[in-house]
Amino acid sequence: MIPQYPEAPRVTVIVPAWGVAEHLGEALASLQGQTMEHWQAIVVDDGDAAAVAGAVAPFSDDPRIRLLVTDNAGASTARNRGIATAQTPFVSMLDGDDRYRPDYLERMLAAAEAAPEIGFVTCDARMFGIPEFEGRIFSESHPQQGEIMLERVIRREVYVFGSCLVRREALAQVGGYDPQLRAAEDLDLWIRILAAGWQAALVPLPLVEYRRRAGSLSADTLLLARADRQMYTKTVAALAGRPEQEAARAMLARCDNALNIEEGLEAIAAGRTREGLAMIRDSDLPRRSRKWRLAMAAFRVVPALAGPALRLYIRRHPFG
Repeated sequence: MIPQYPEAPRVTVIVPAWGVAEHLGEALASLQGQTMEHWQAIVVDDGDAAAVAGAVAPFSDDPRIRLLVTDNAGASTARNRGIATAQTPFVSMLDGDDRYRPDYLERMLAAAEAAPEIGFVTCDARMFGIPEFEGRIFSESHPQQGEIMLERVIRREVYVFGSCLVRREALAQVGGYDPQLRAAEDLDLWIRILAAGWQAALVPLPLVEYRRRAGSLSADTLLLARADRQMYTKTVAALAGRPEQEAARAMLARCDNALNIEEGLEAIAAGRTREGLAMIRDSDLPRRSRKWRLAMAAFRVVPALAGPALRLYIRRHPFG
């Protein structure tokens, strides 16, 4: 039996769902297993109606969970549509293939309500789903130590894990997620909230179980590189006249470099070896070590070596 509460809930969980129906039941079960039972959830069907409806059906007797059916417009728009229907002062983000640990909502809401200046709260995460990532902790490779300040987030000296709990007032002030971004929309949002004067807090515990999937958006390094460049270009313009703009400019230069590498690899994979090598030579990759300078010299002499060698390198040393 679902408990009844006299007061309105404080948090709504937004669950965008497209192509994740097979995992959606796990996400919703993790909500029902929360130590804090008083919450609402909006599953936003992002144009995957039959599959999502089927996954939500077993939870239809839980009045805290409702389904919002929409056309396919991407994760940012799906989240914005869910946020627009939420009535609570806080919203929390849960991807449809991830899971919350049982104390996620209790700990995150307590941190968010500790001060009215806090615009969002982030946490750590534990990965699962692919053997090579199984059990890894997000903060082991993405540092979260120290104060979450605008310039540090821009420079990625401190990372914000995407499944945050956010004050709805802060979201309204900055206009929510940017639907023009196919990736990097989370980082873009945190930067805009911090730039608007809000503070952020960290609960330094792995409160989210983060599923890694072959073929997921997070595995598409070229798309991510292009989205990062688009996001930082936007950030440089938005921070005109502010000291943090220089940090954004520096990161944009890094994005240009990474994009040269990724597009060069794509060209090589497509058989345009000389074009791809020219792109990579324009990046800092040949200057990273004497080994790479020698490799690039060899590739000029025997271009057929480039494809296999660079594909092996990118698997072992991702540039993202």
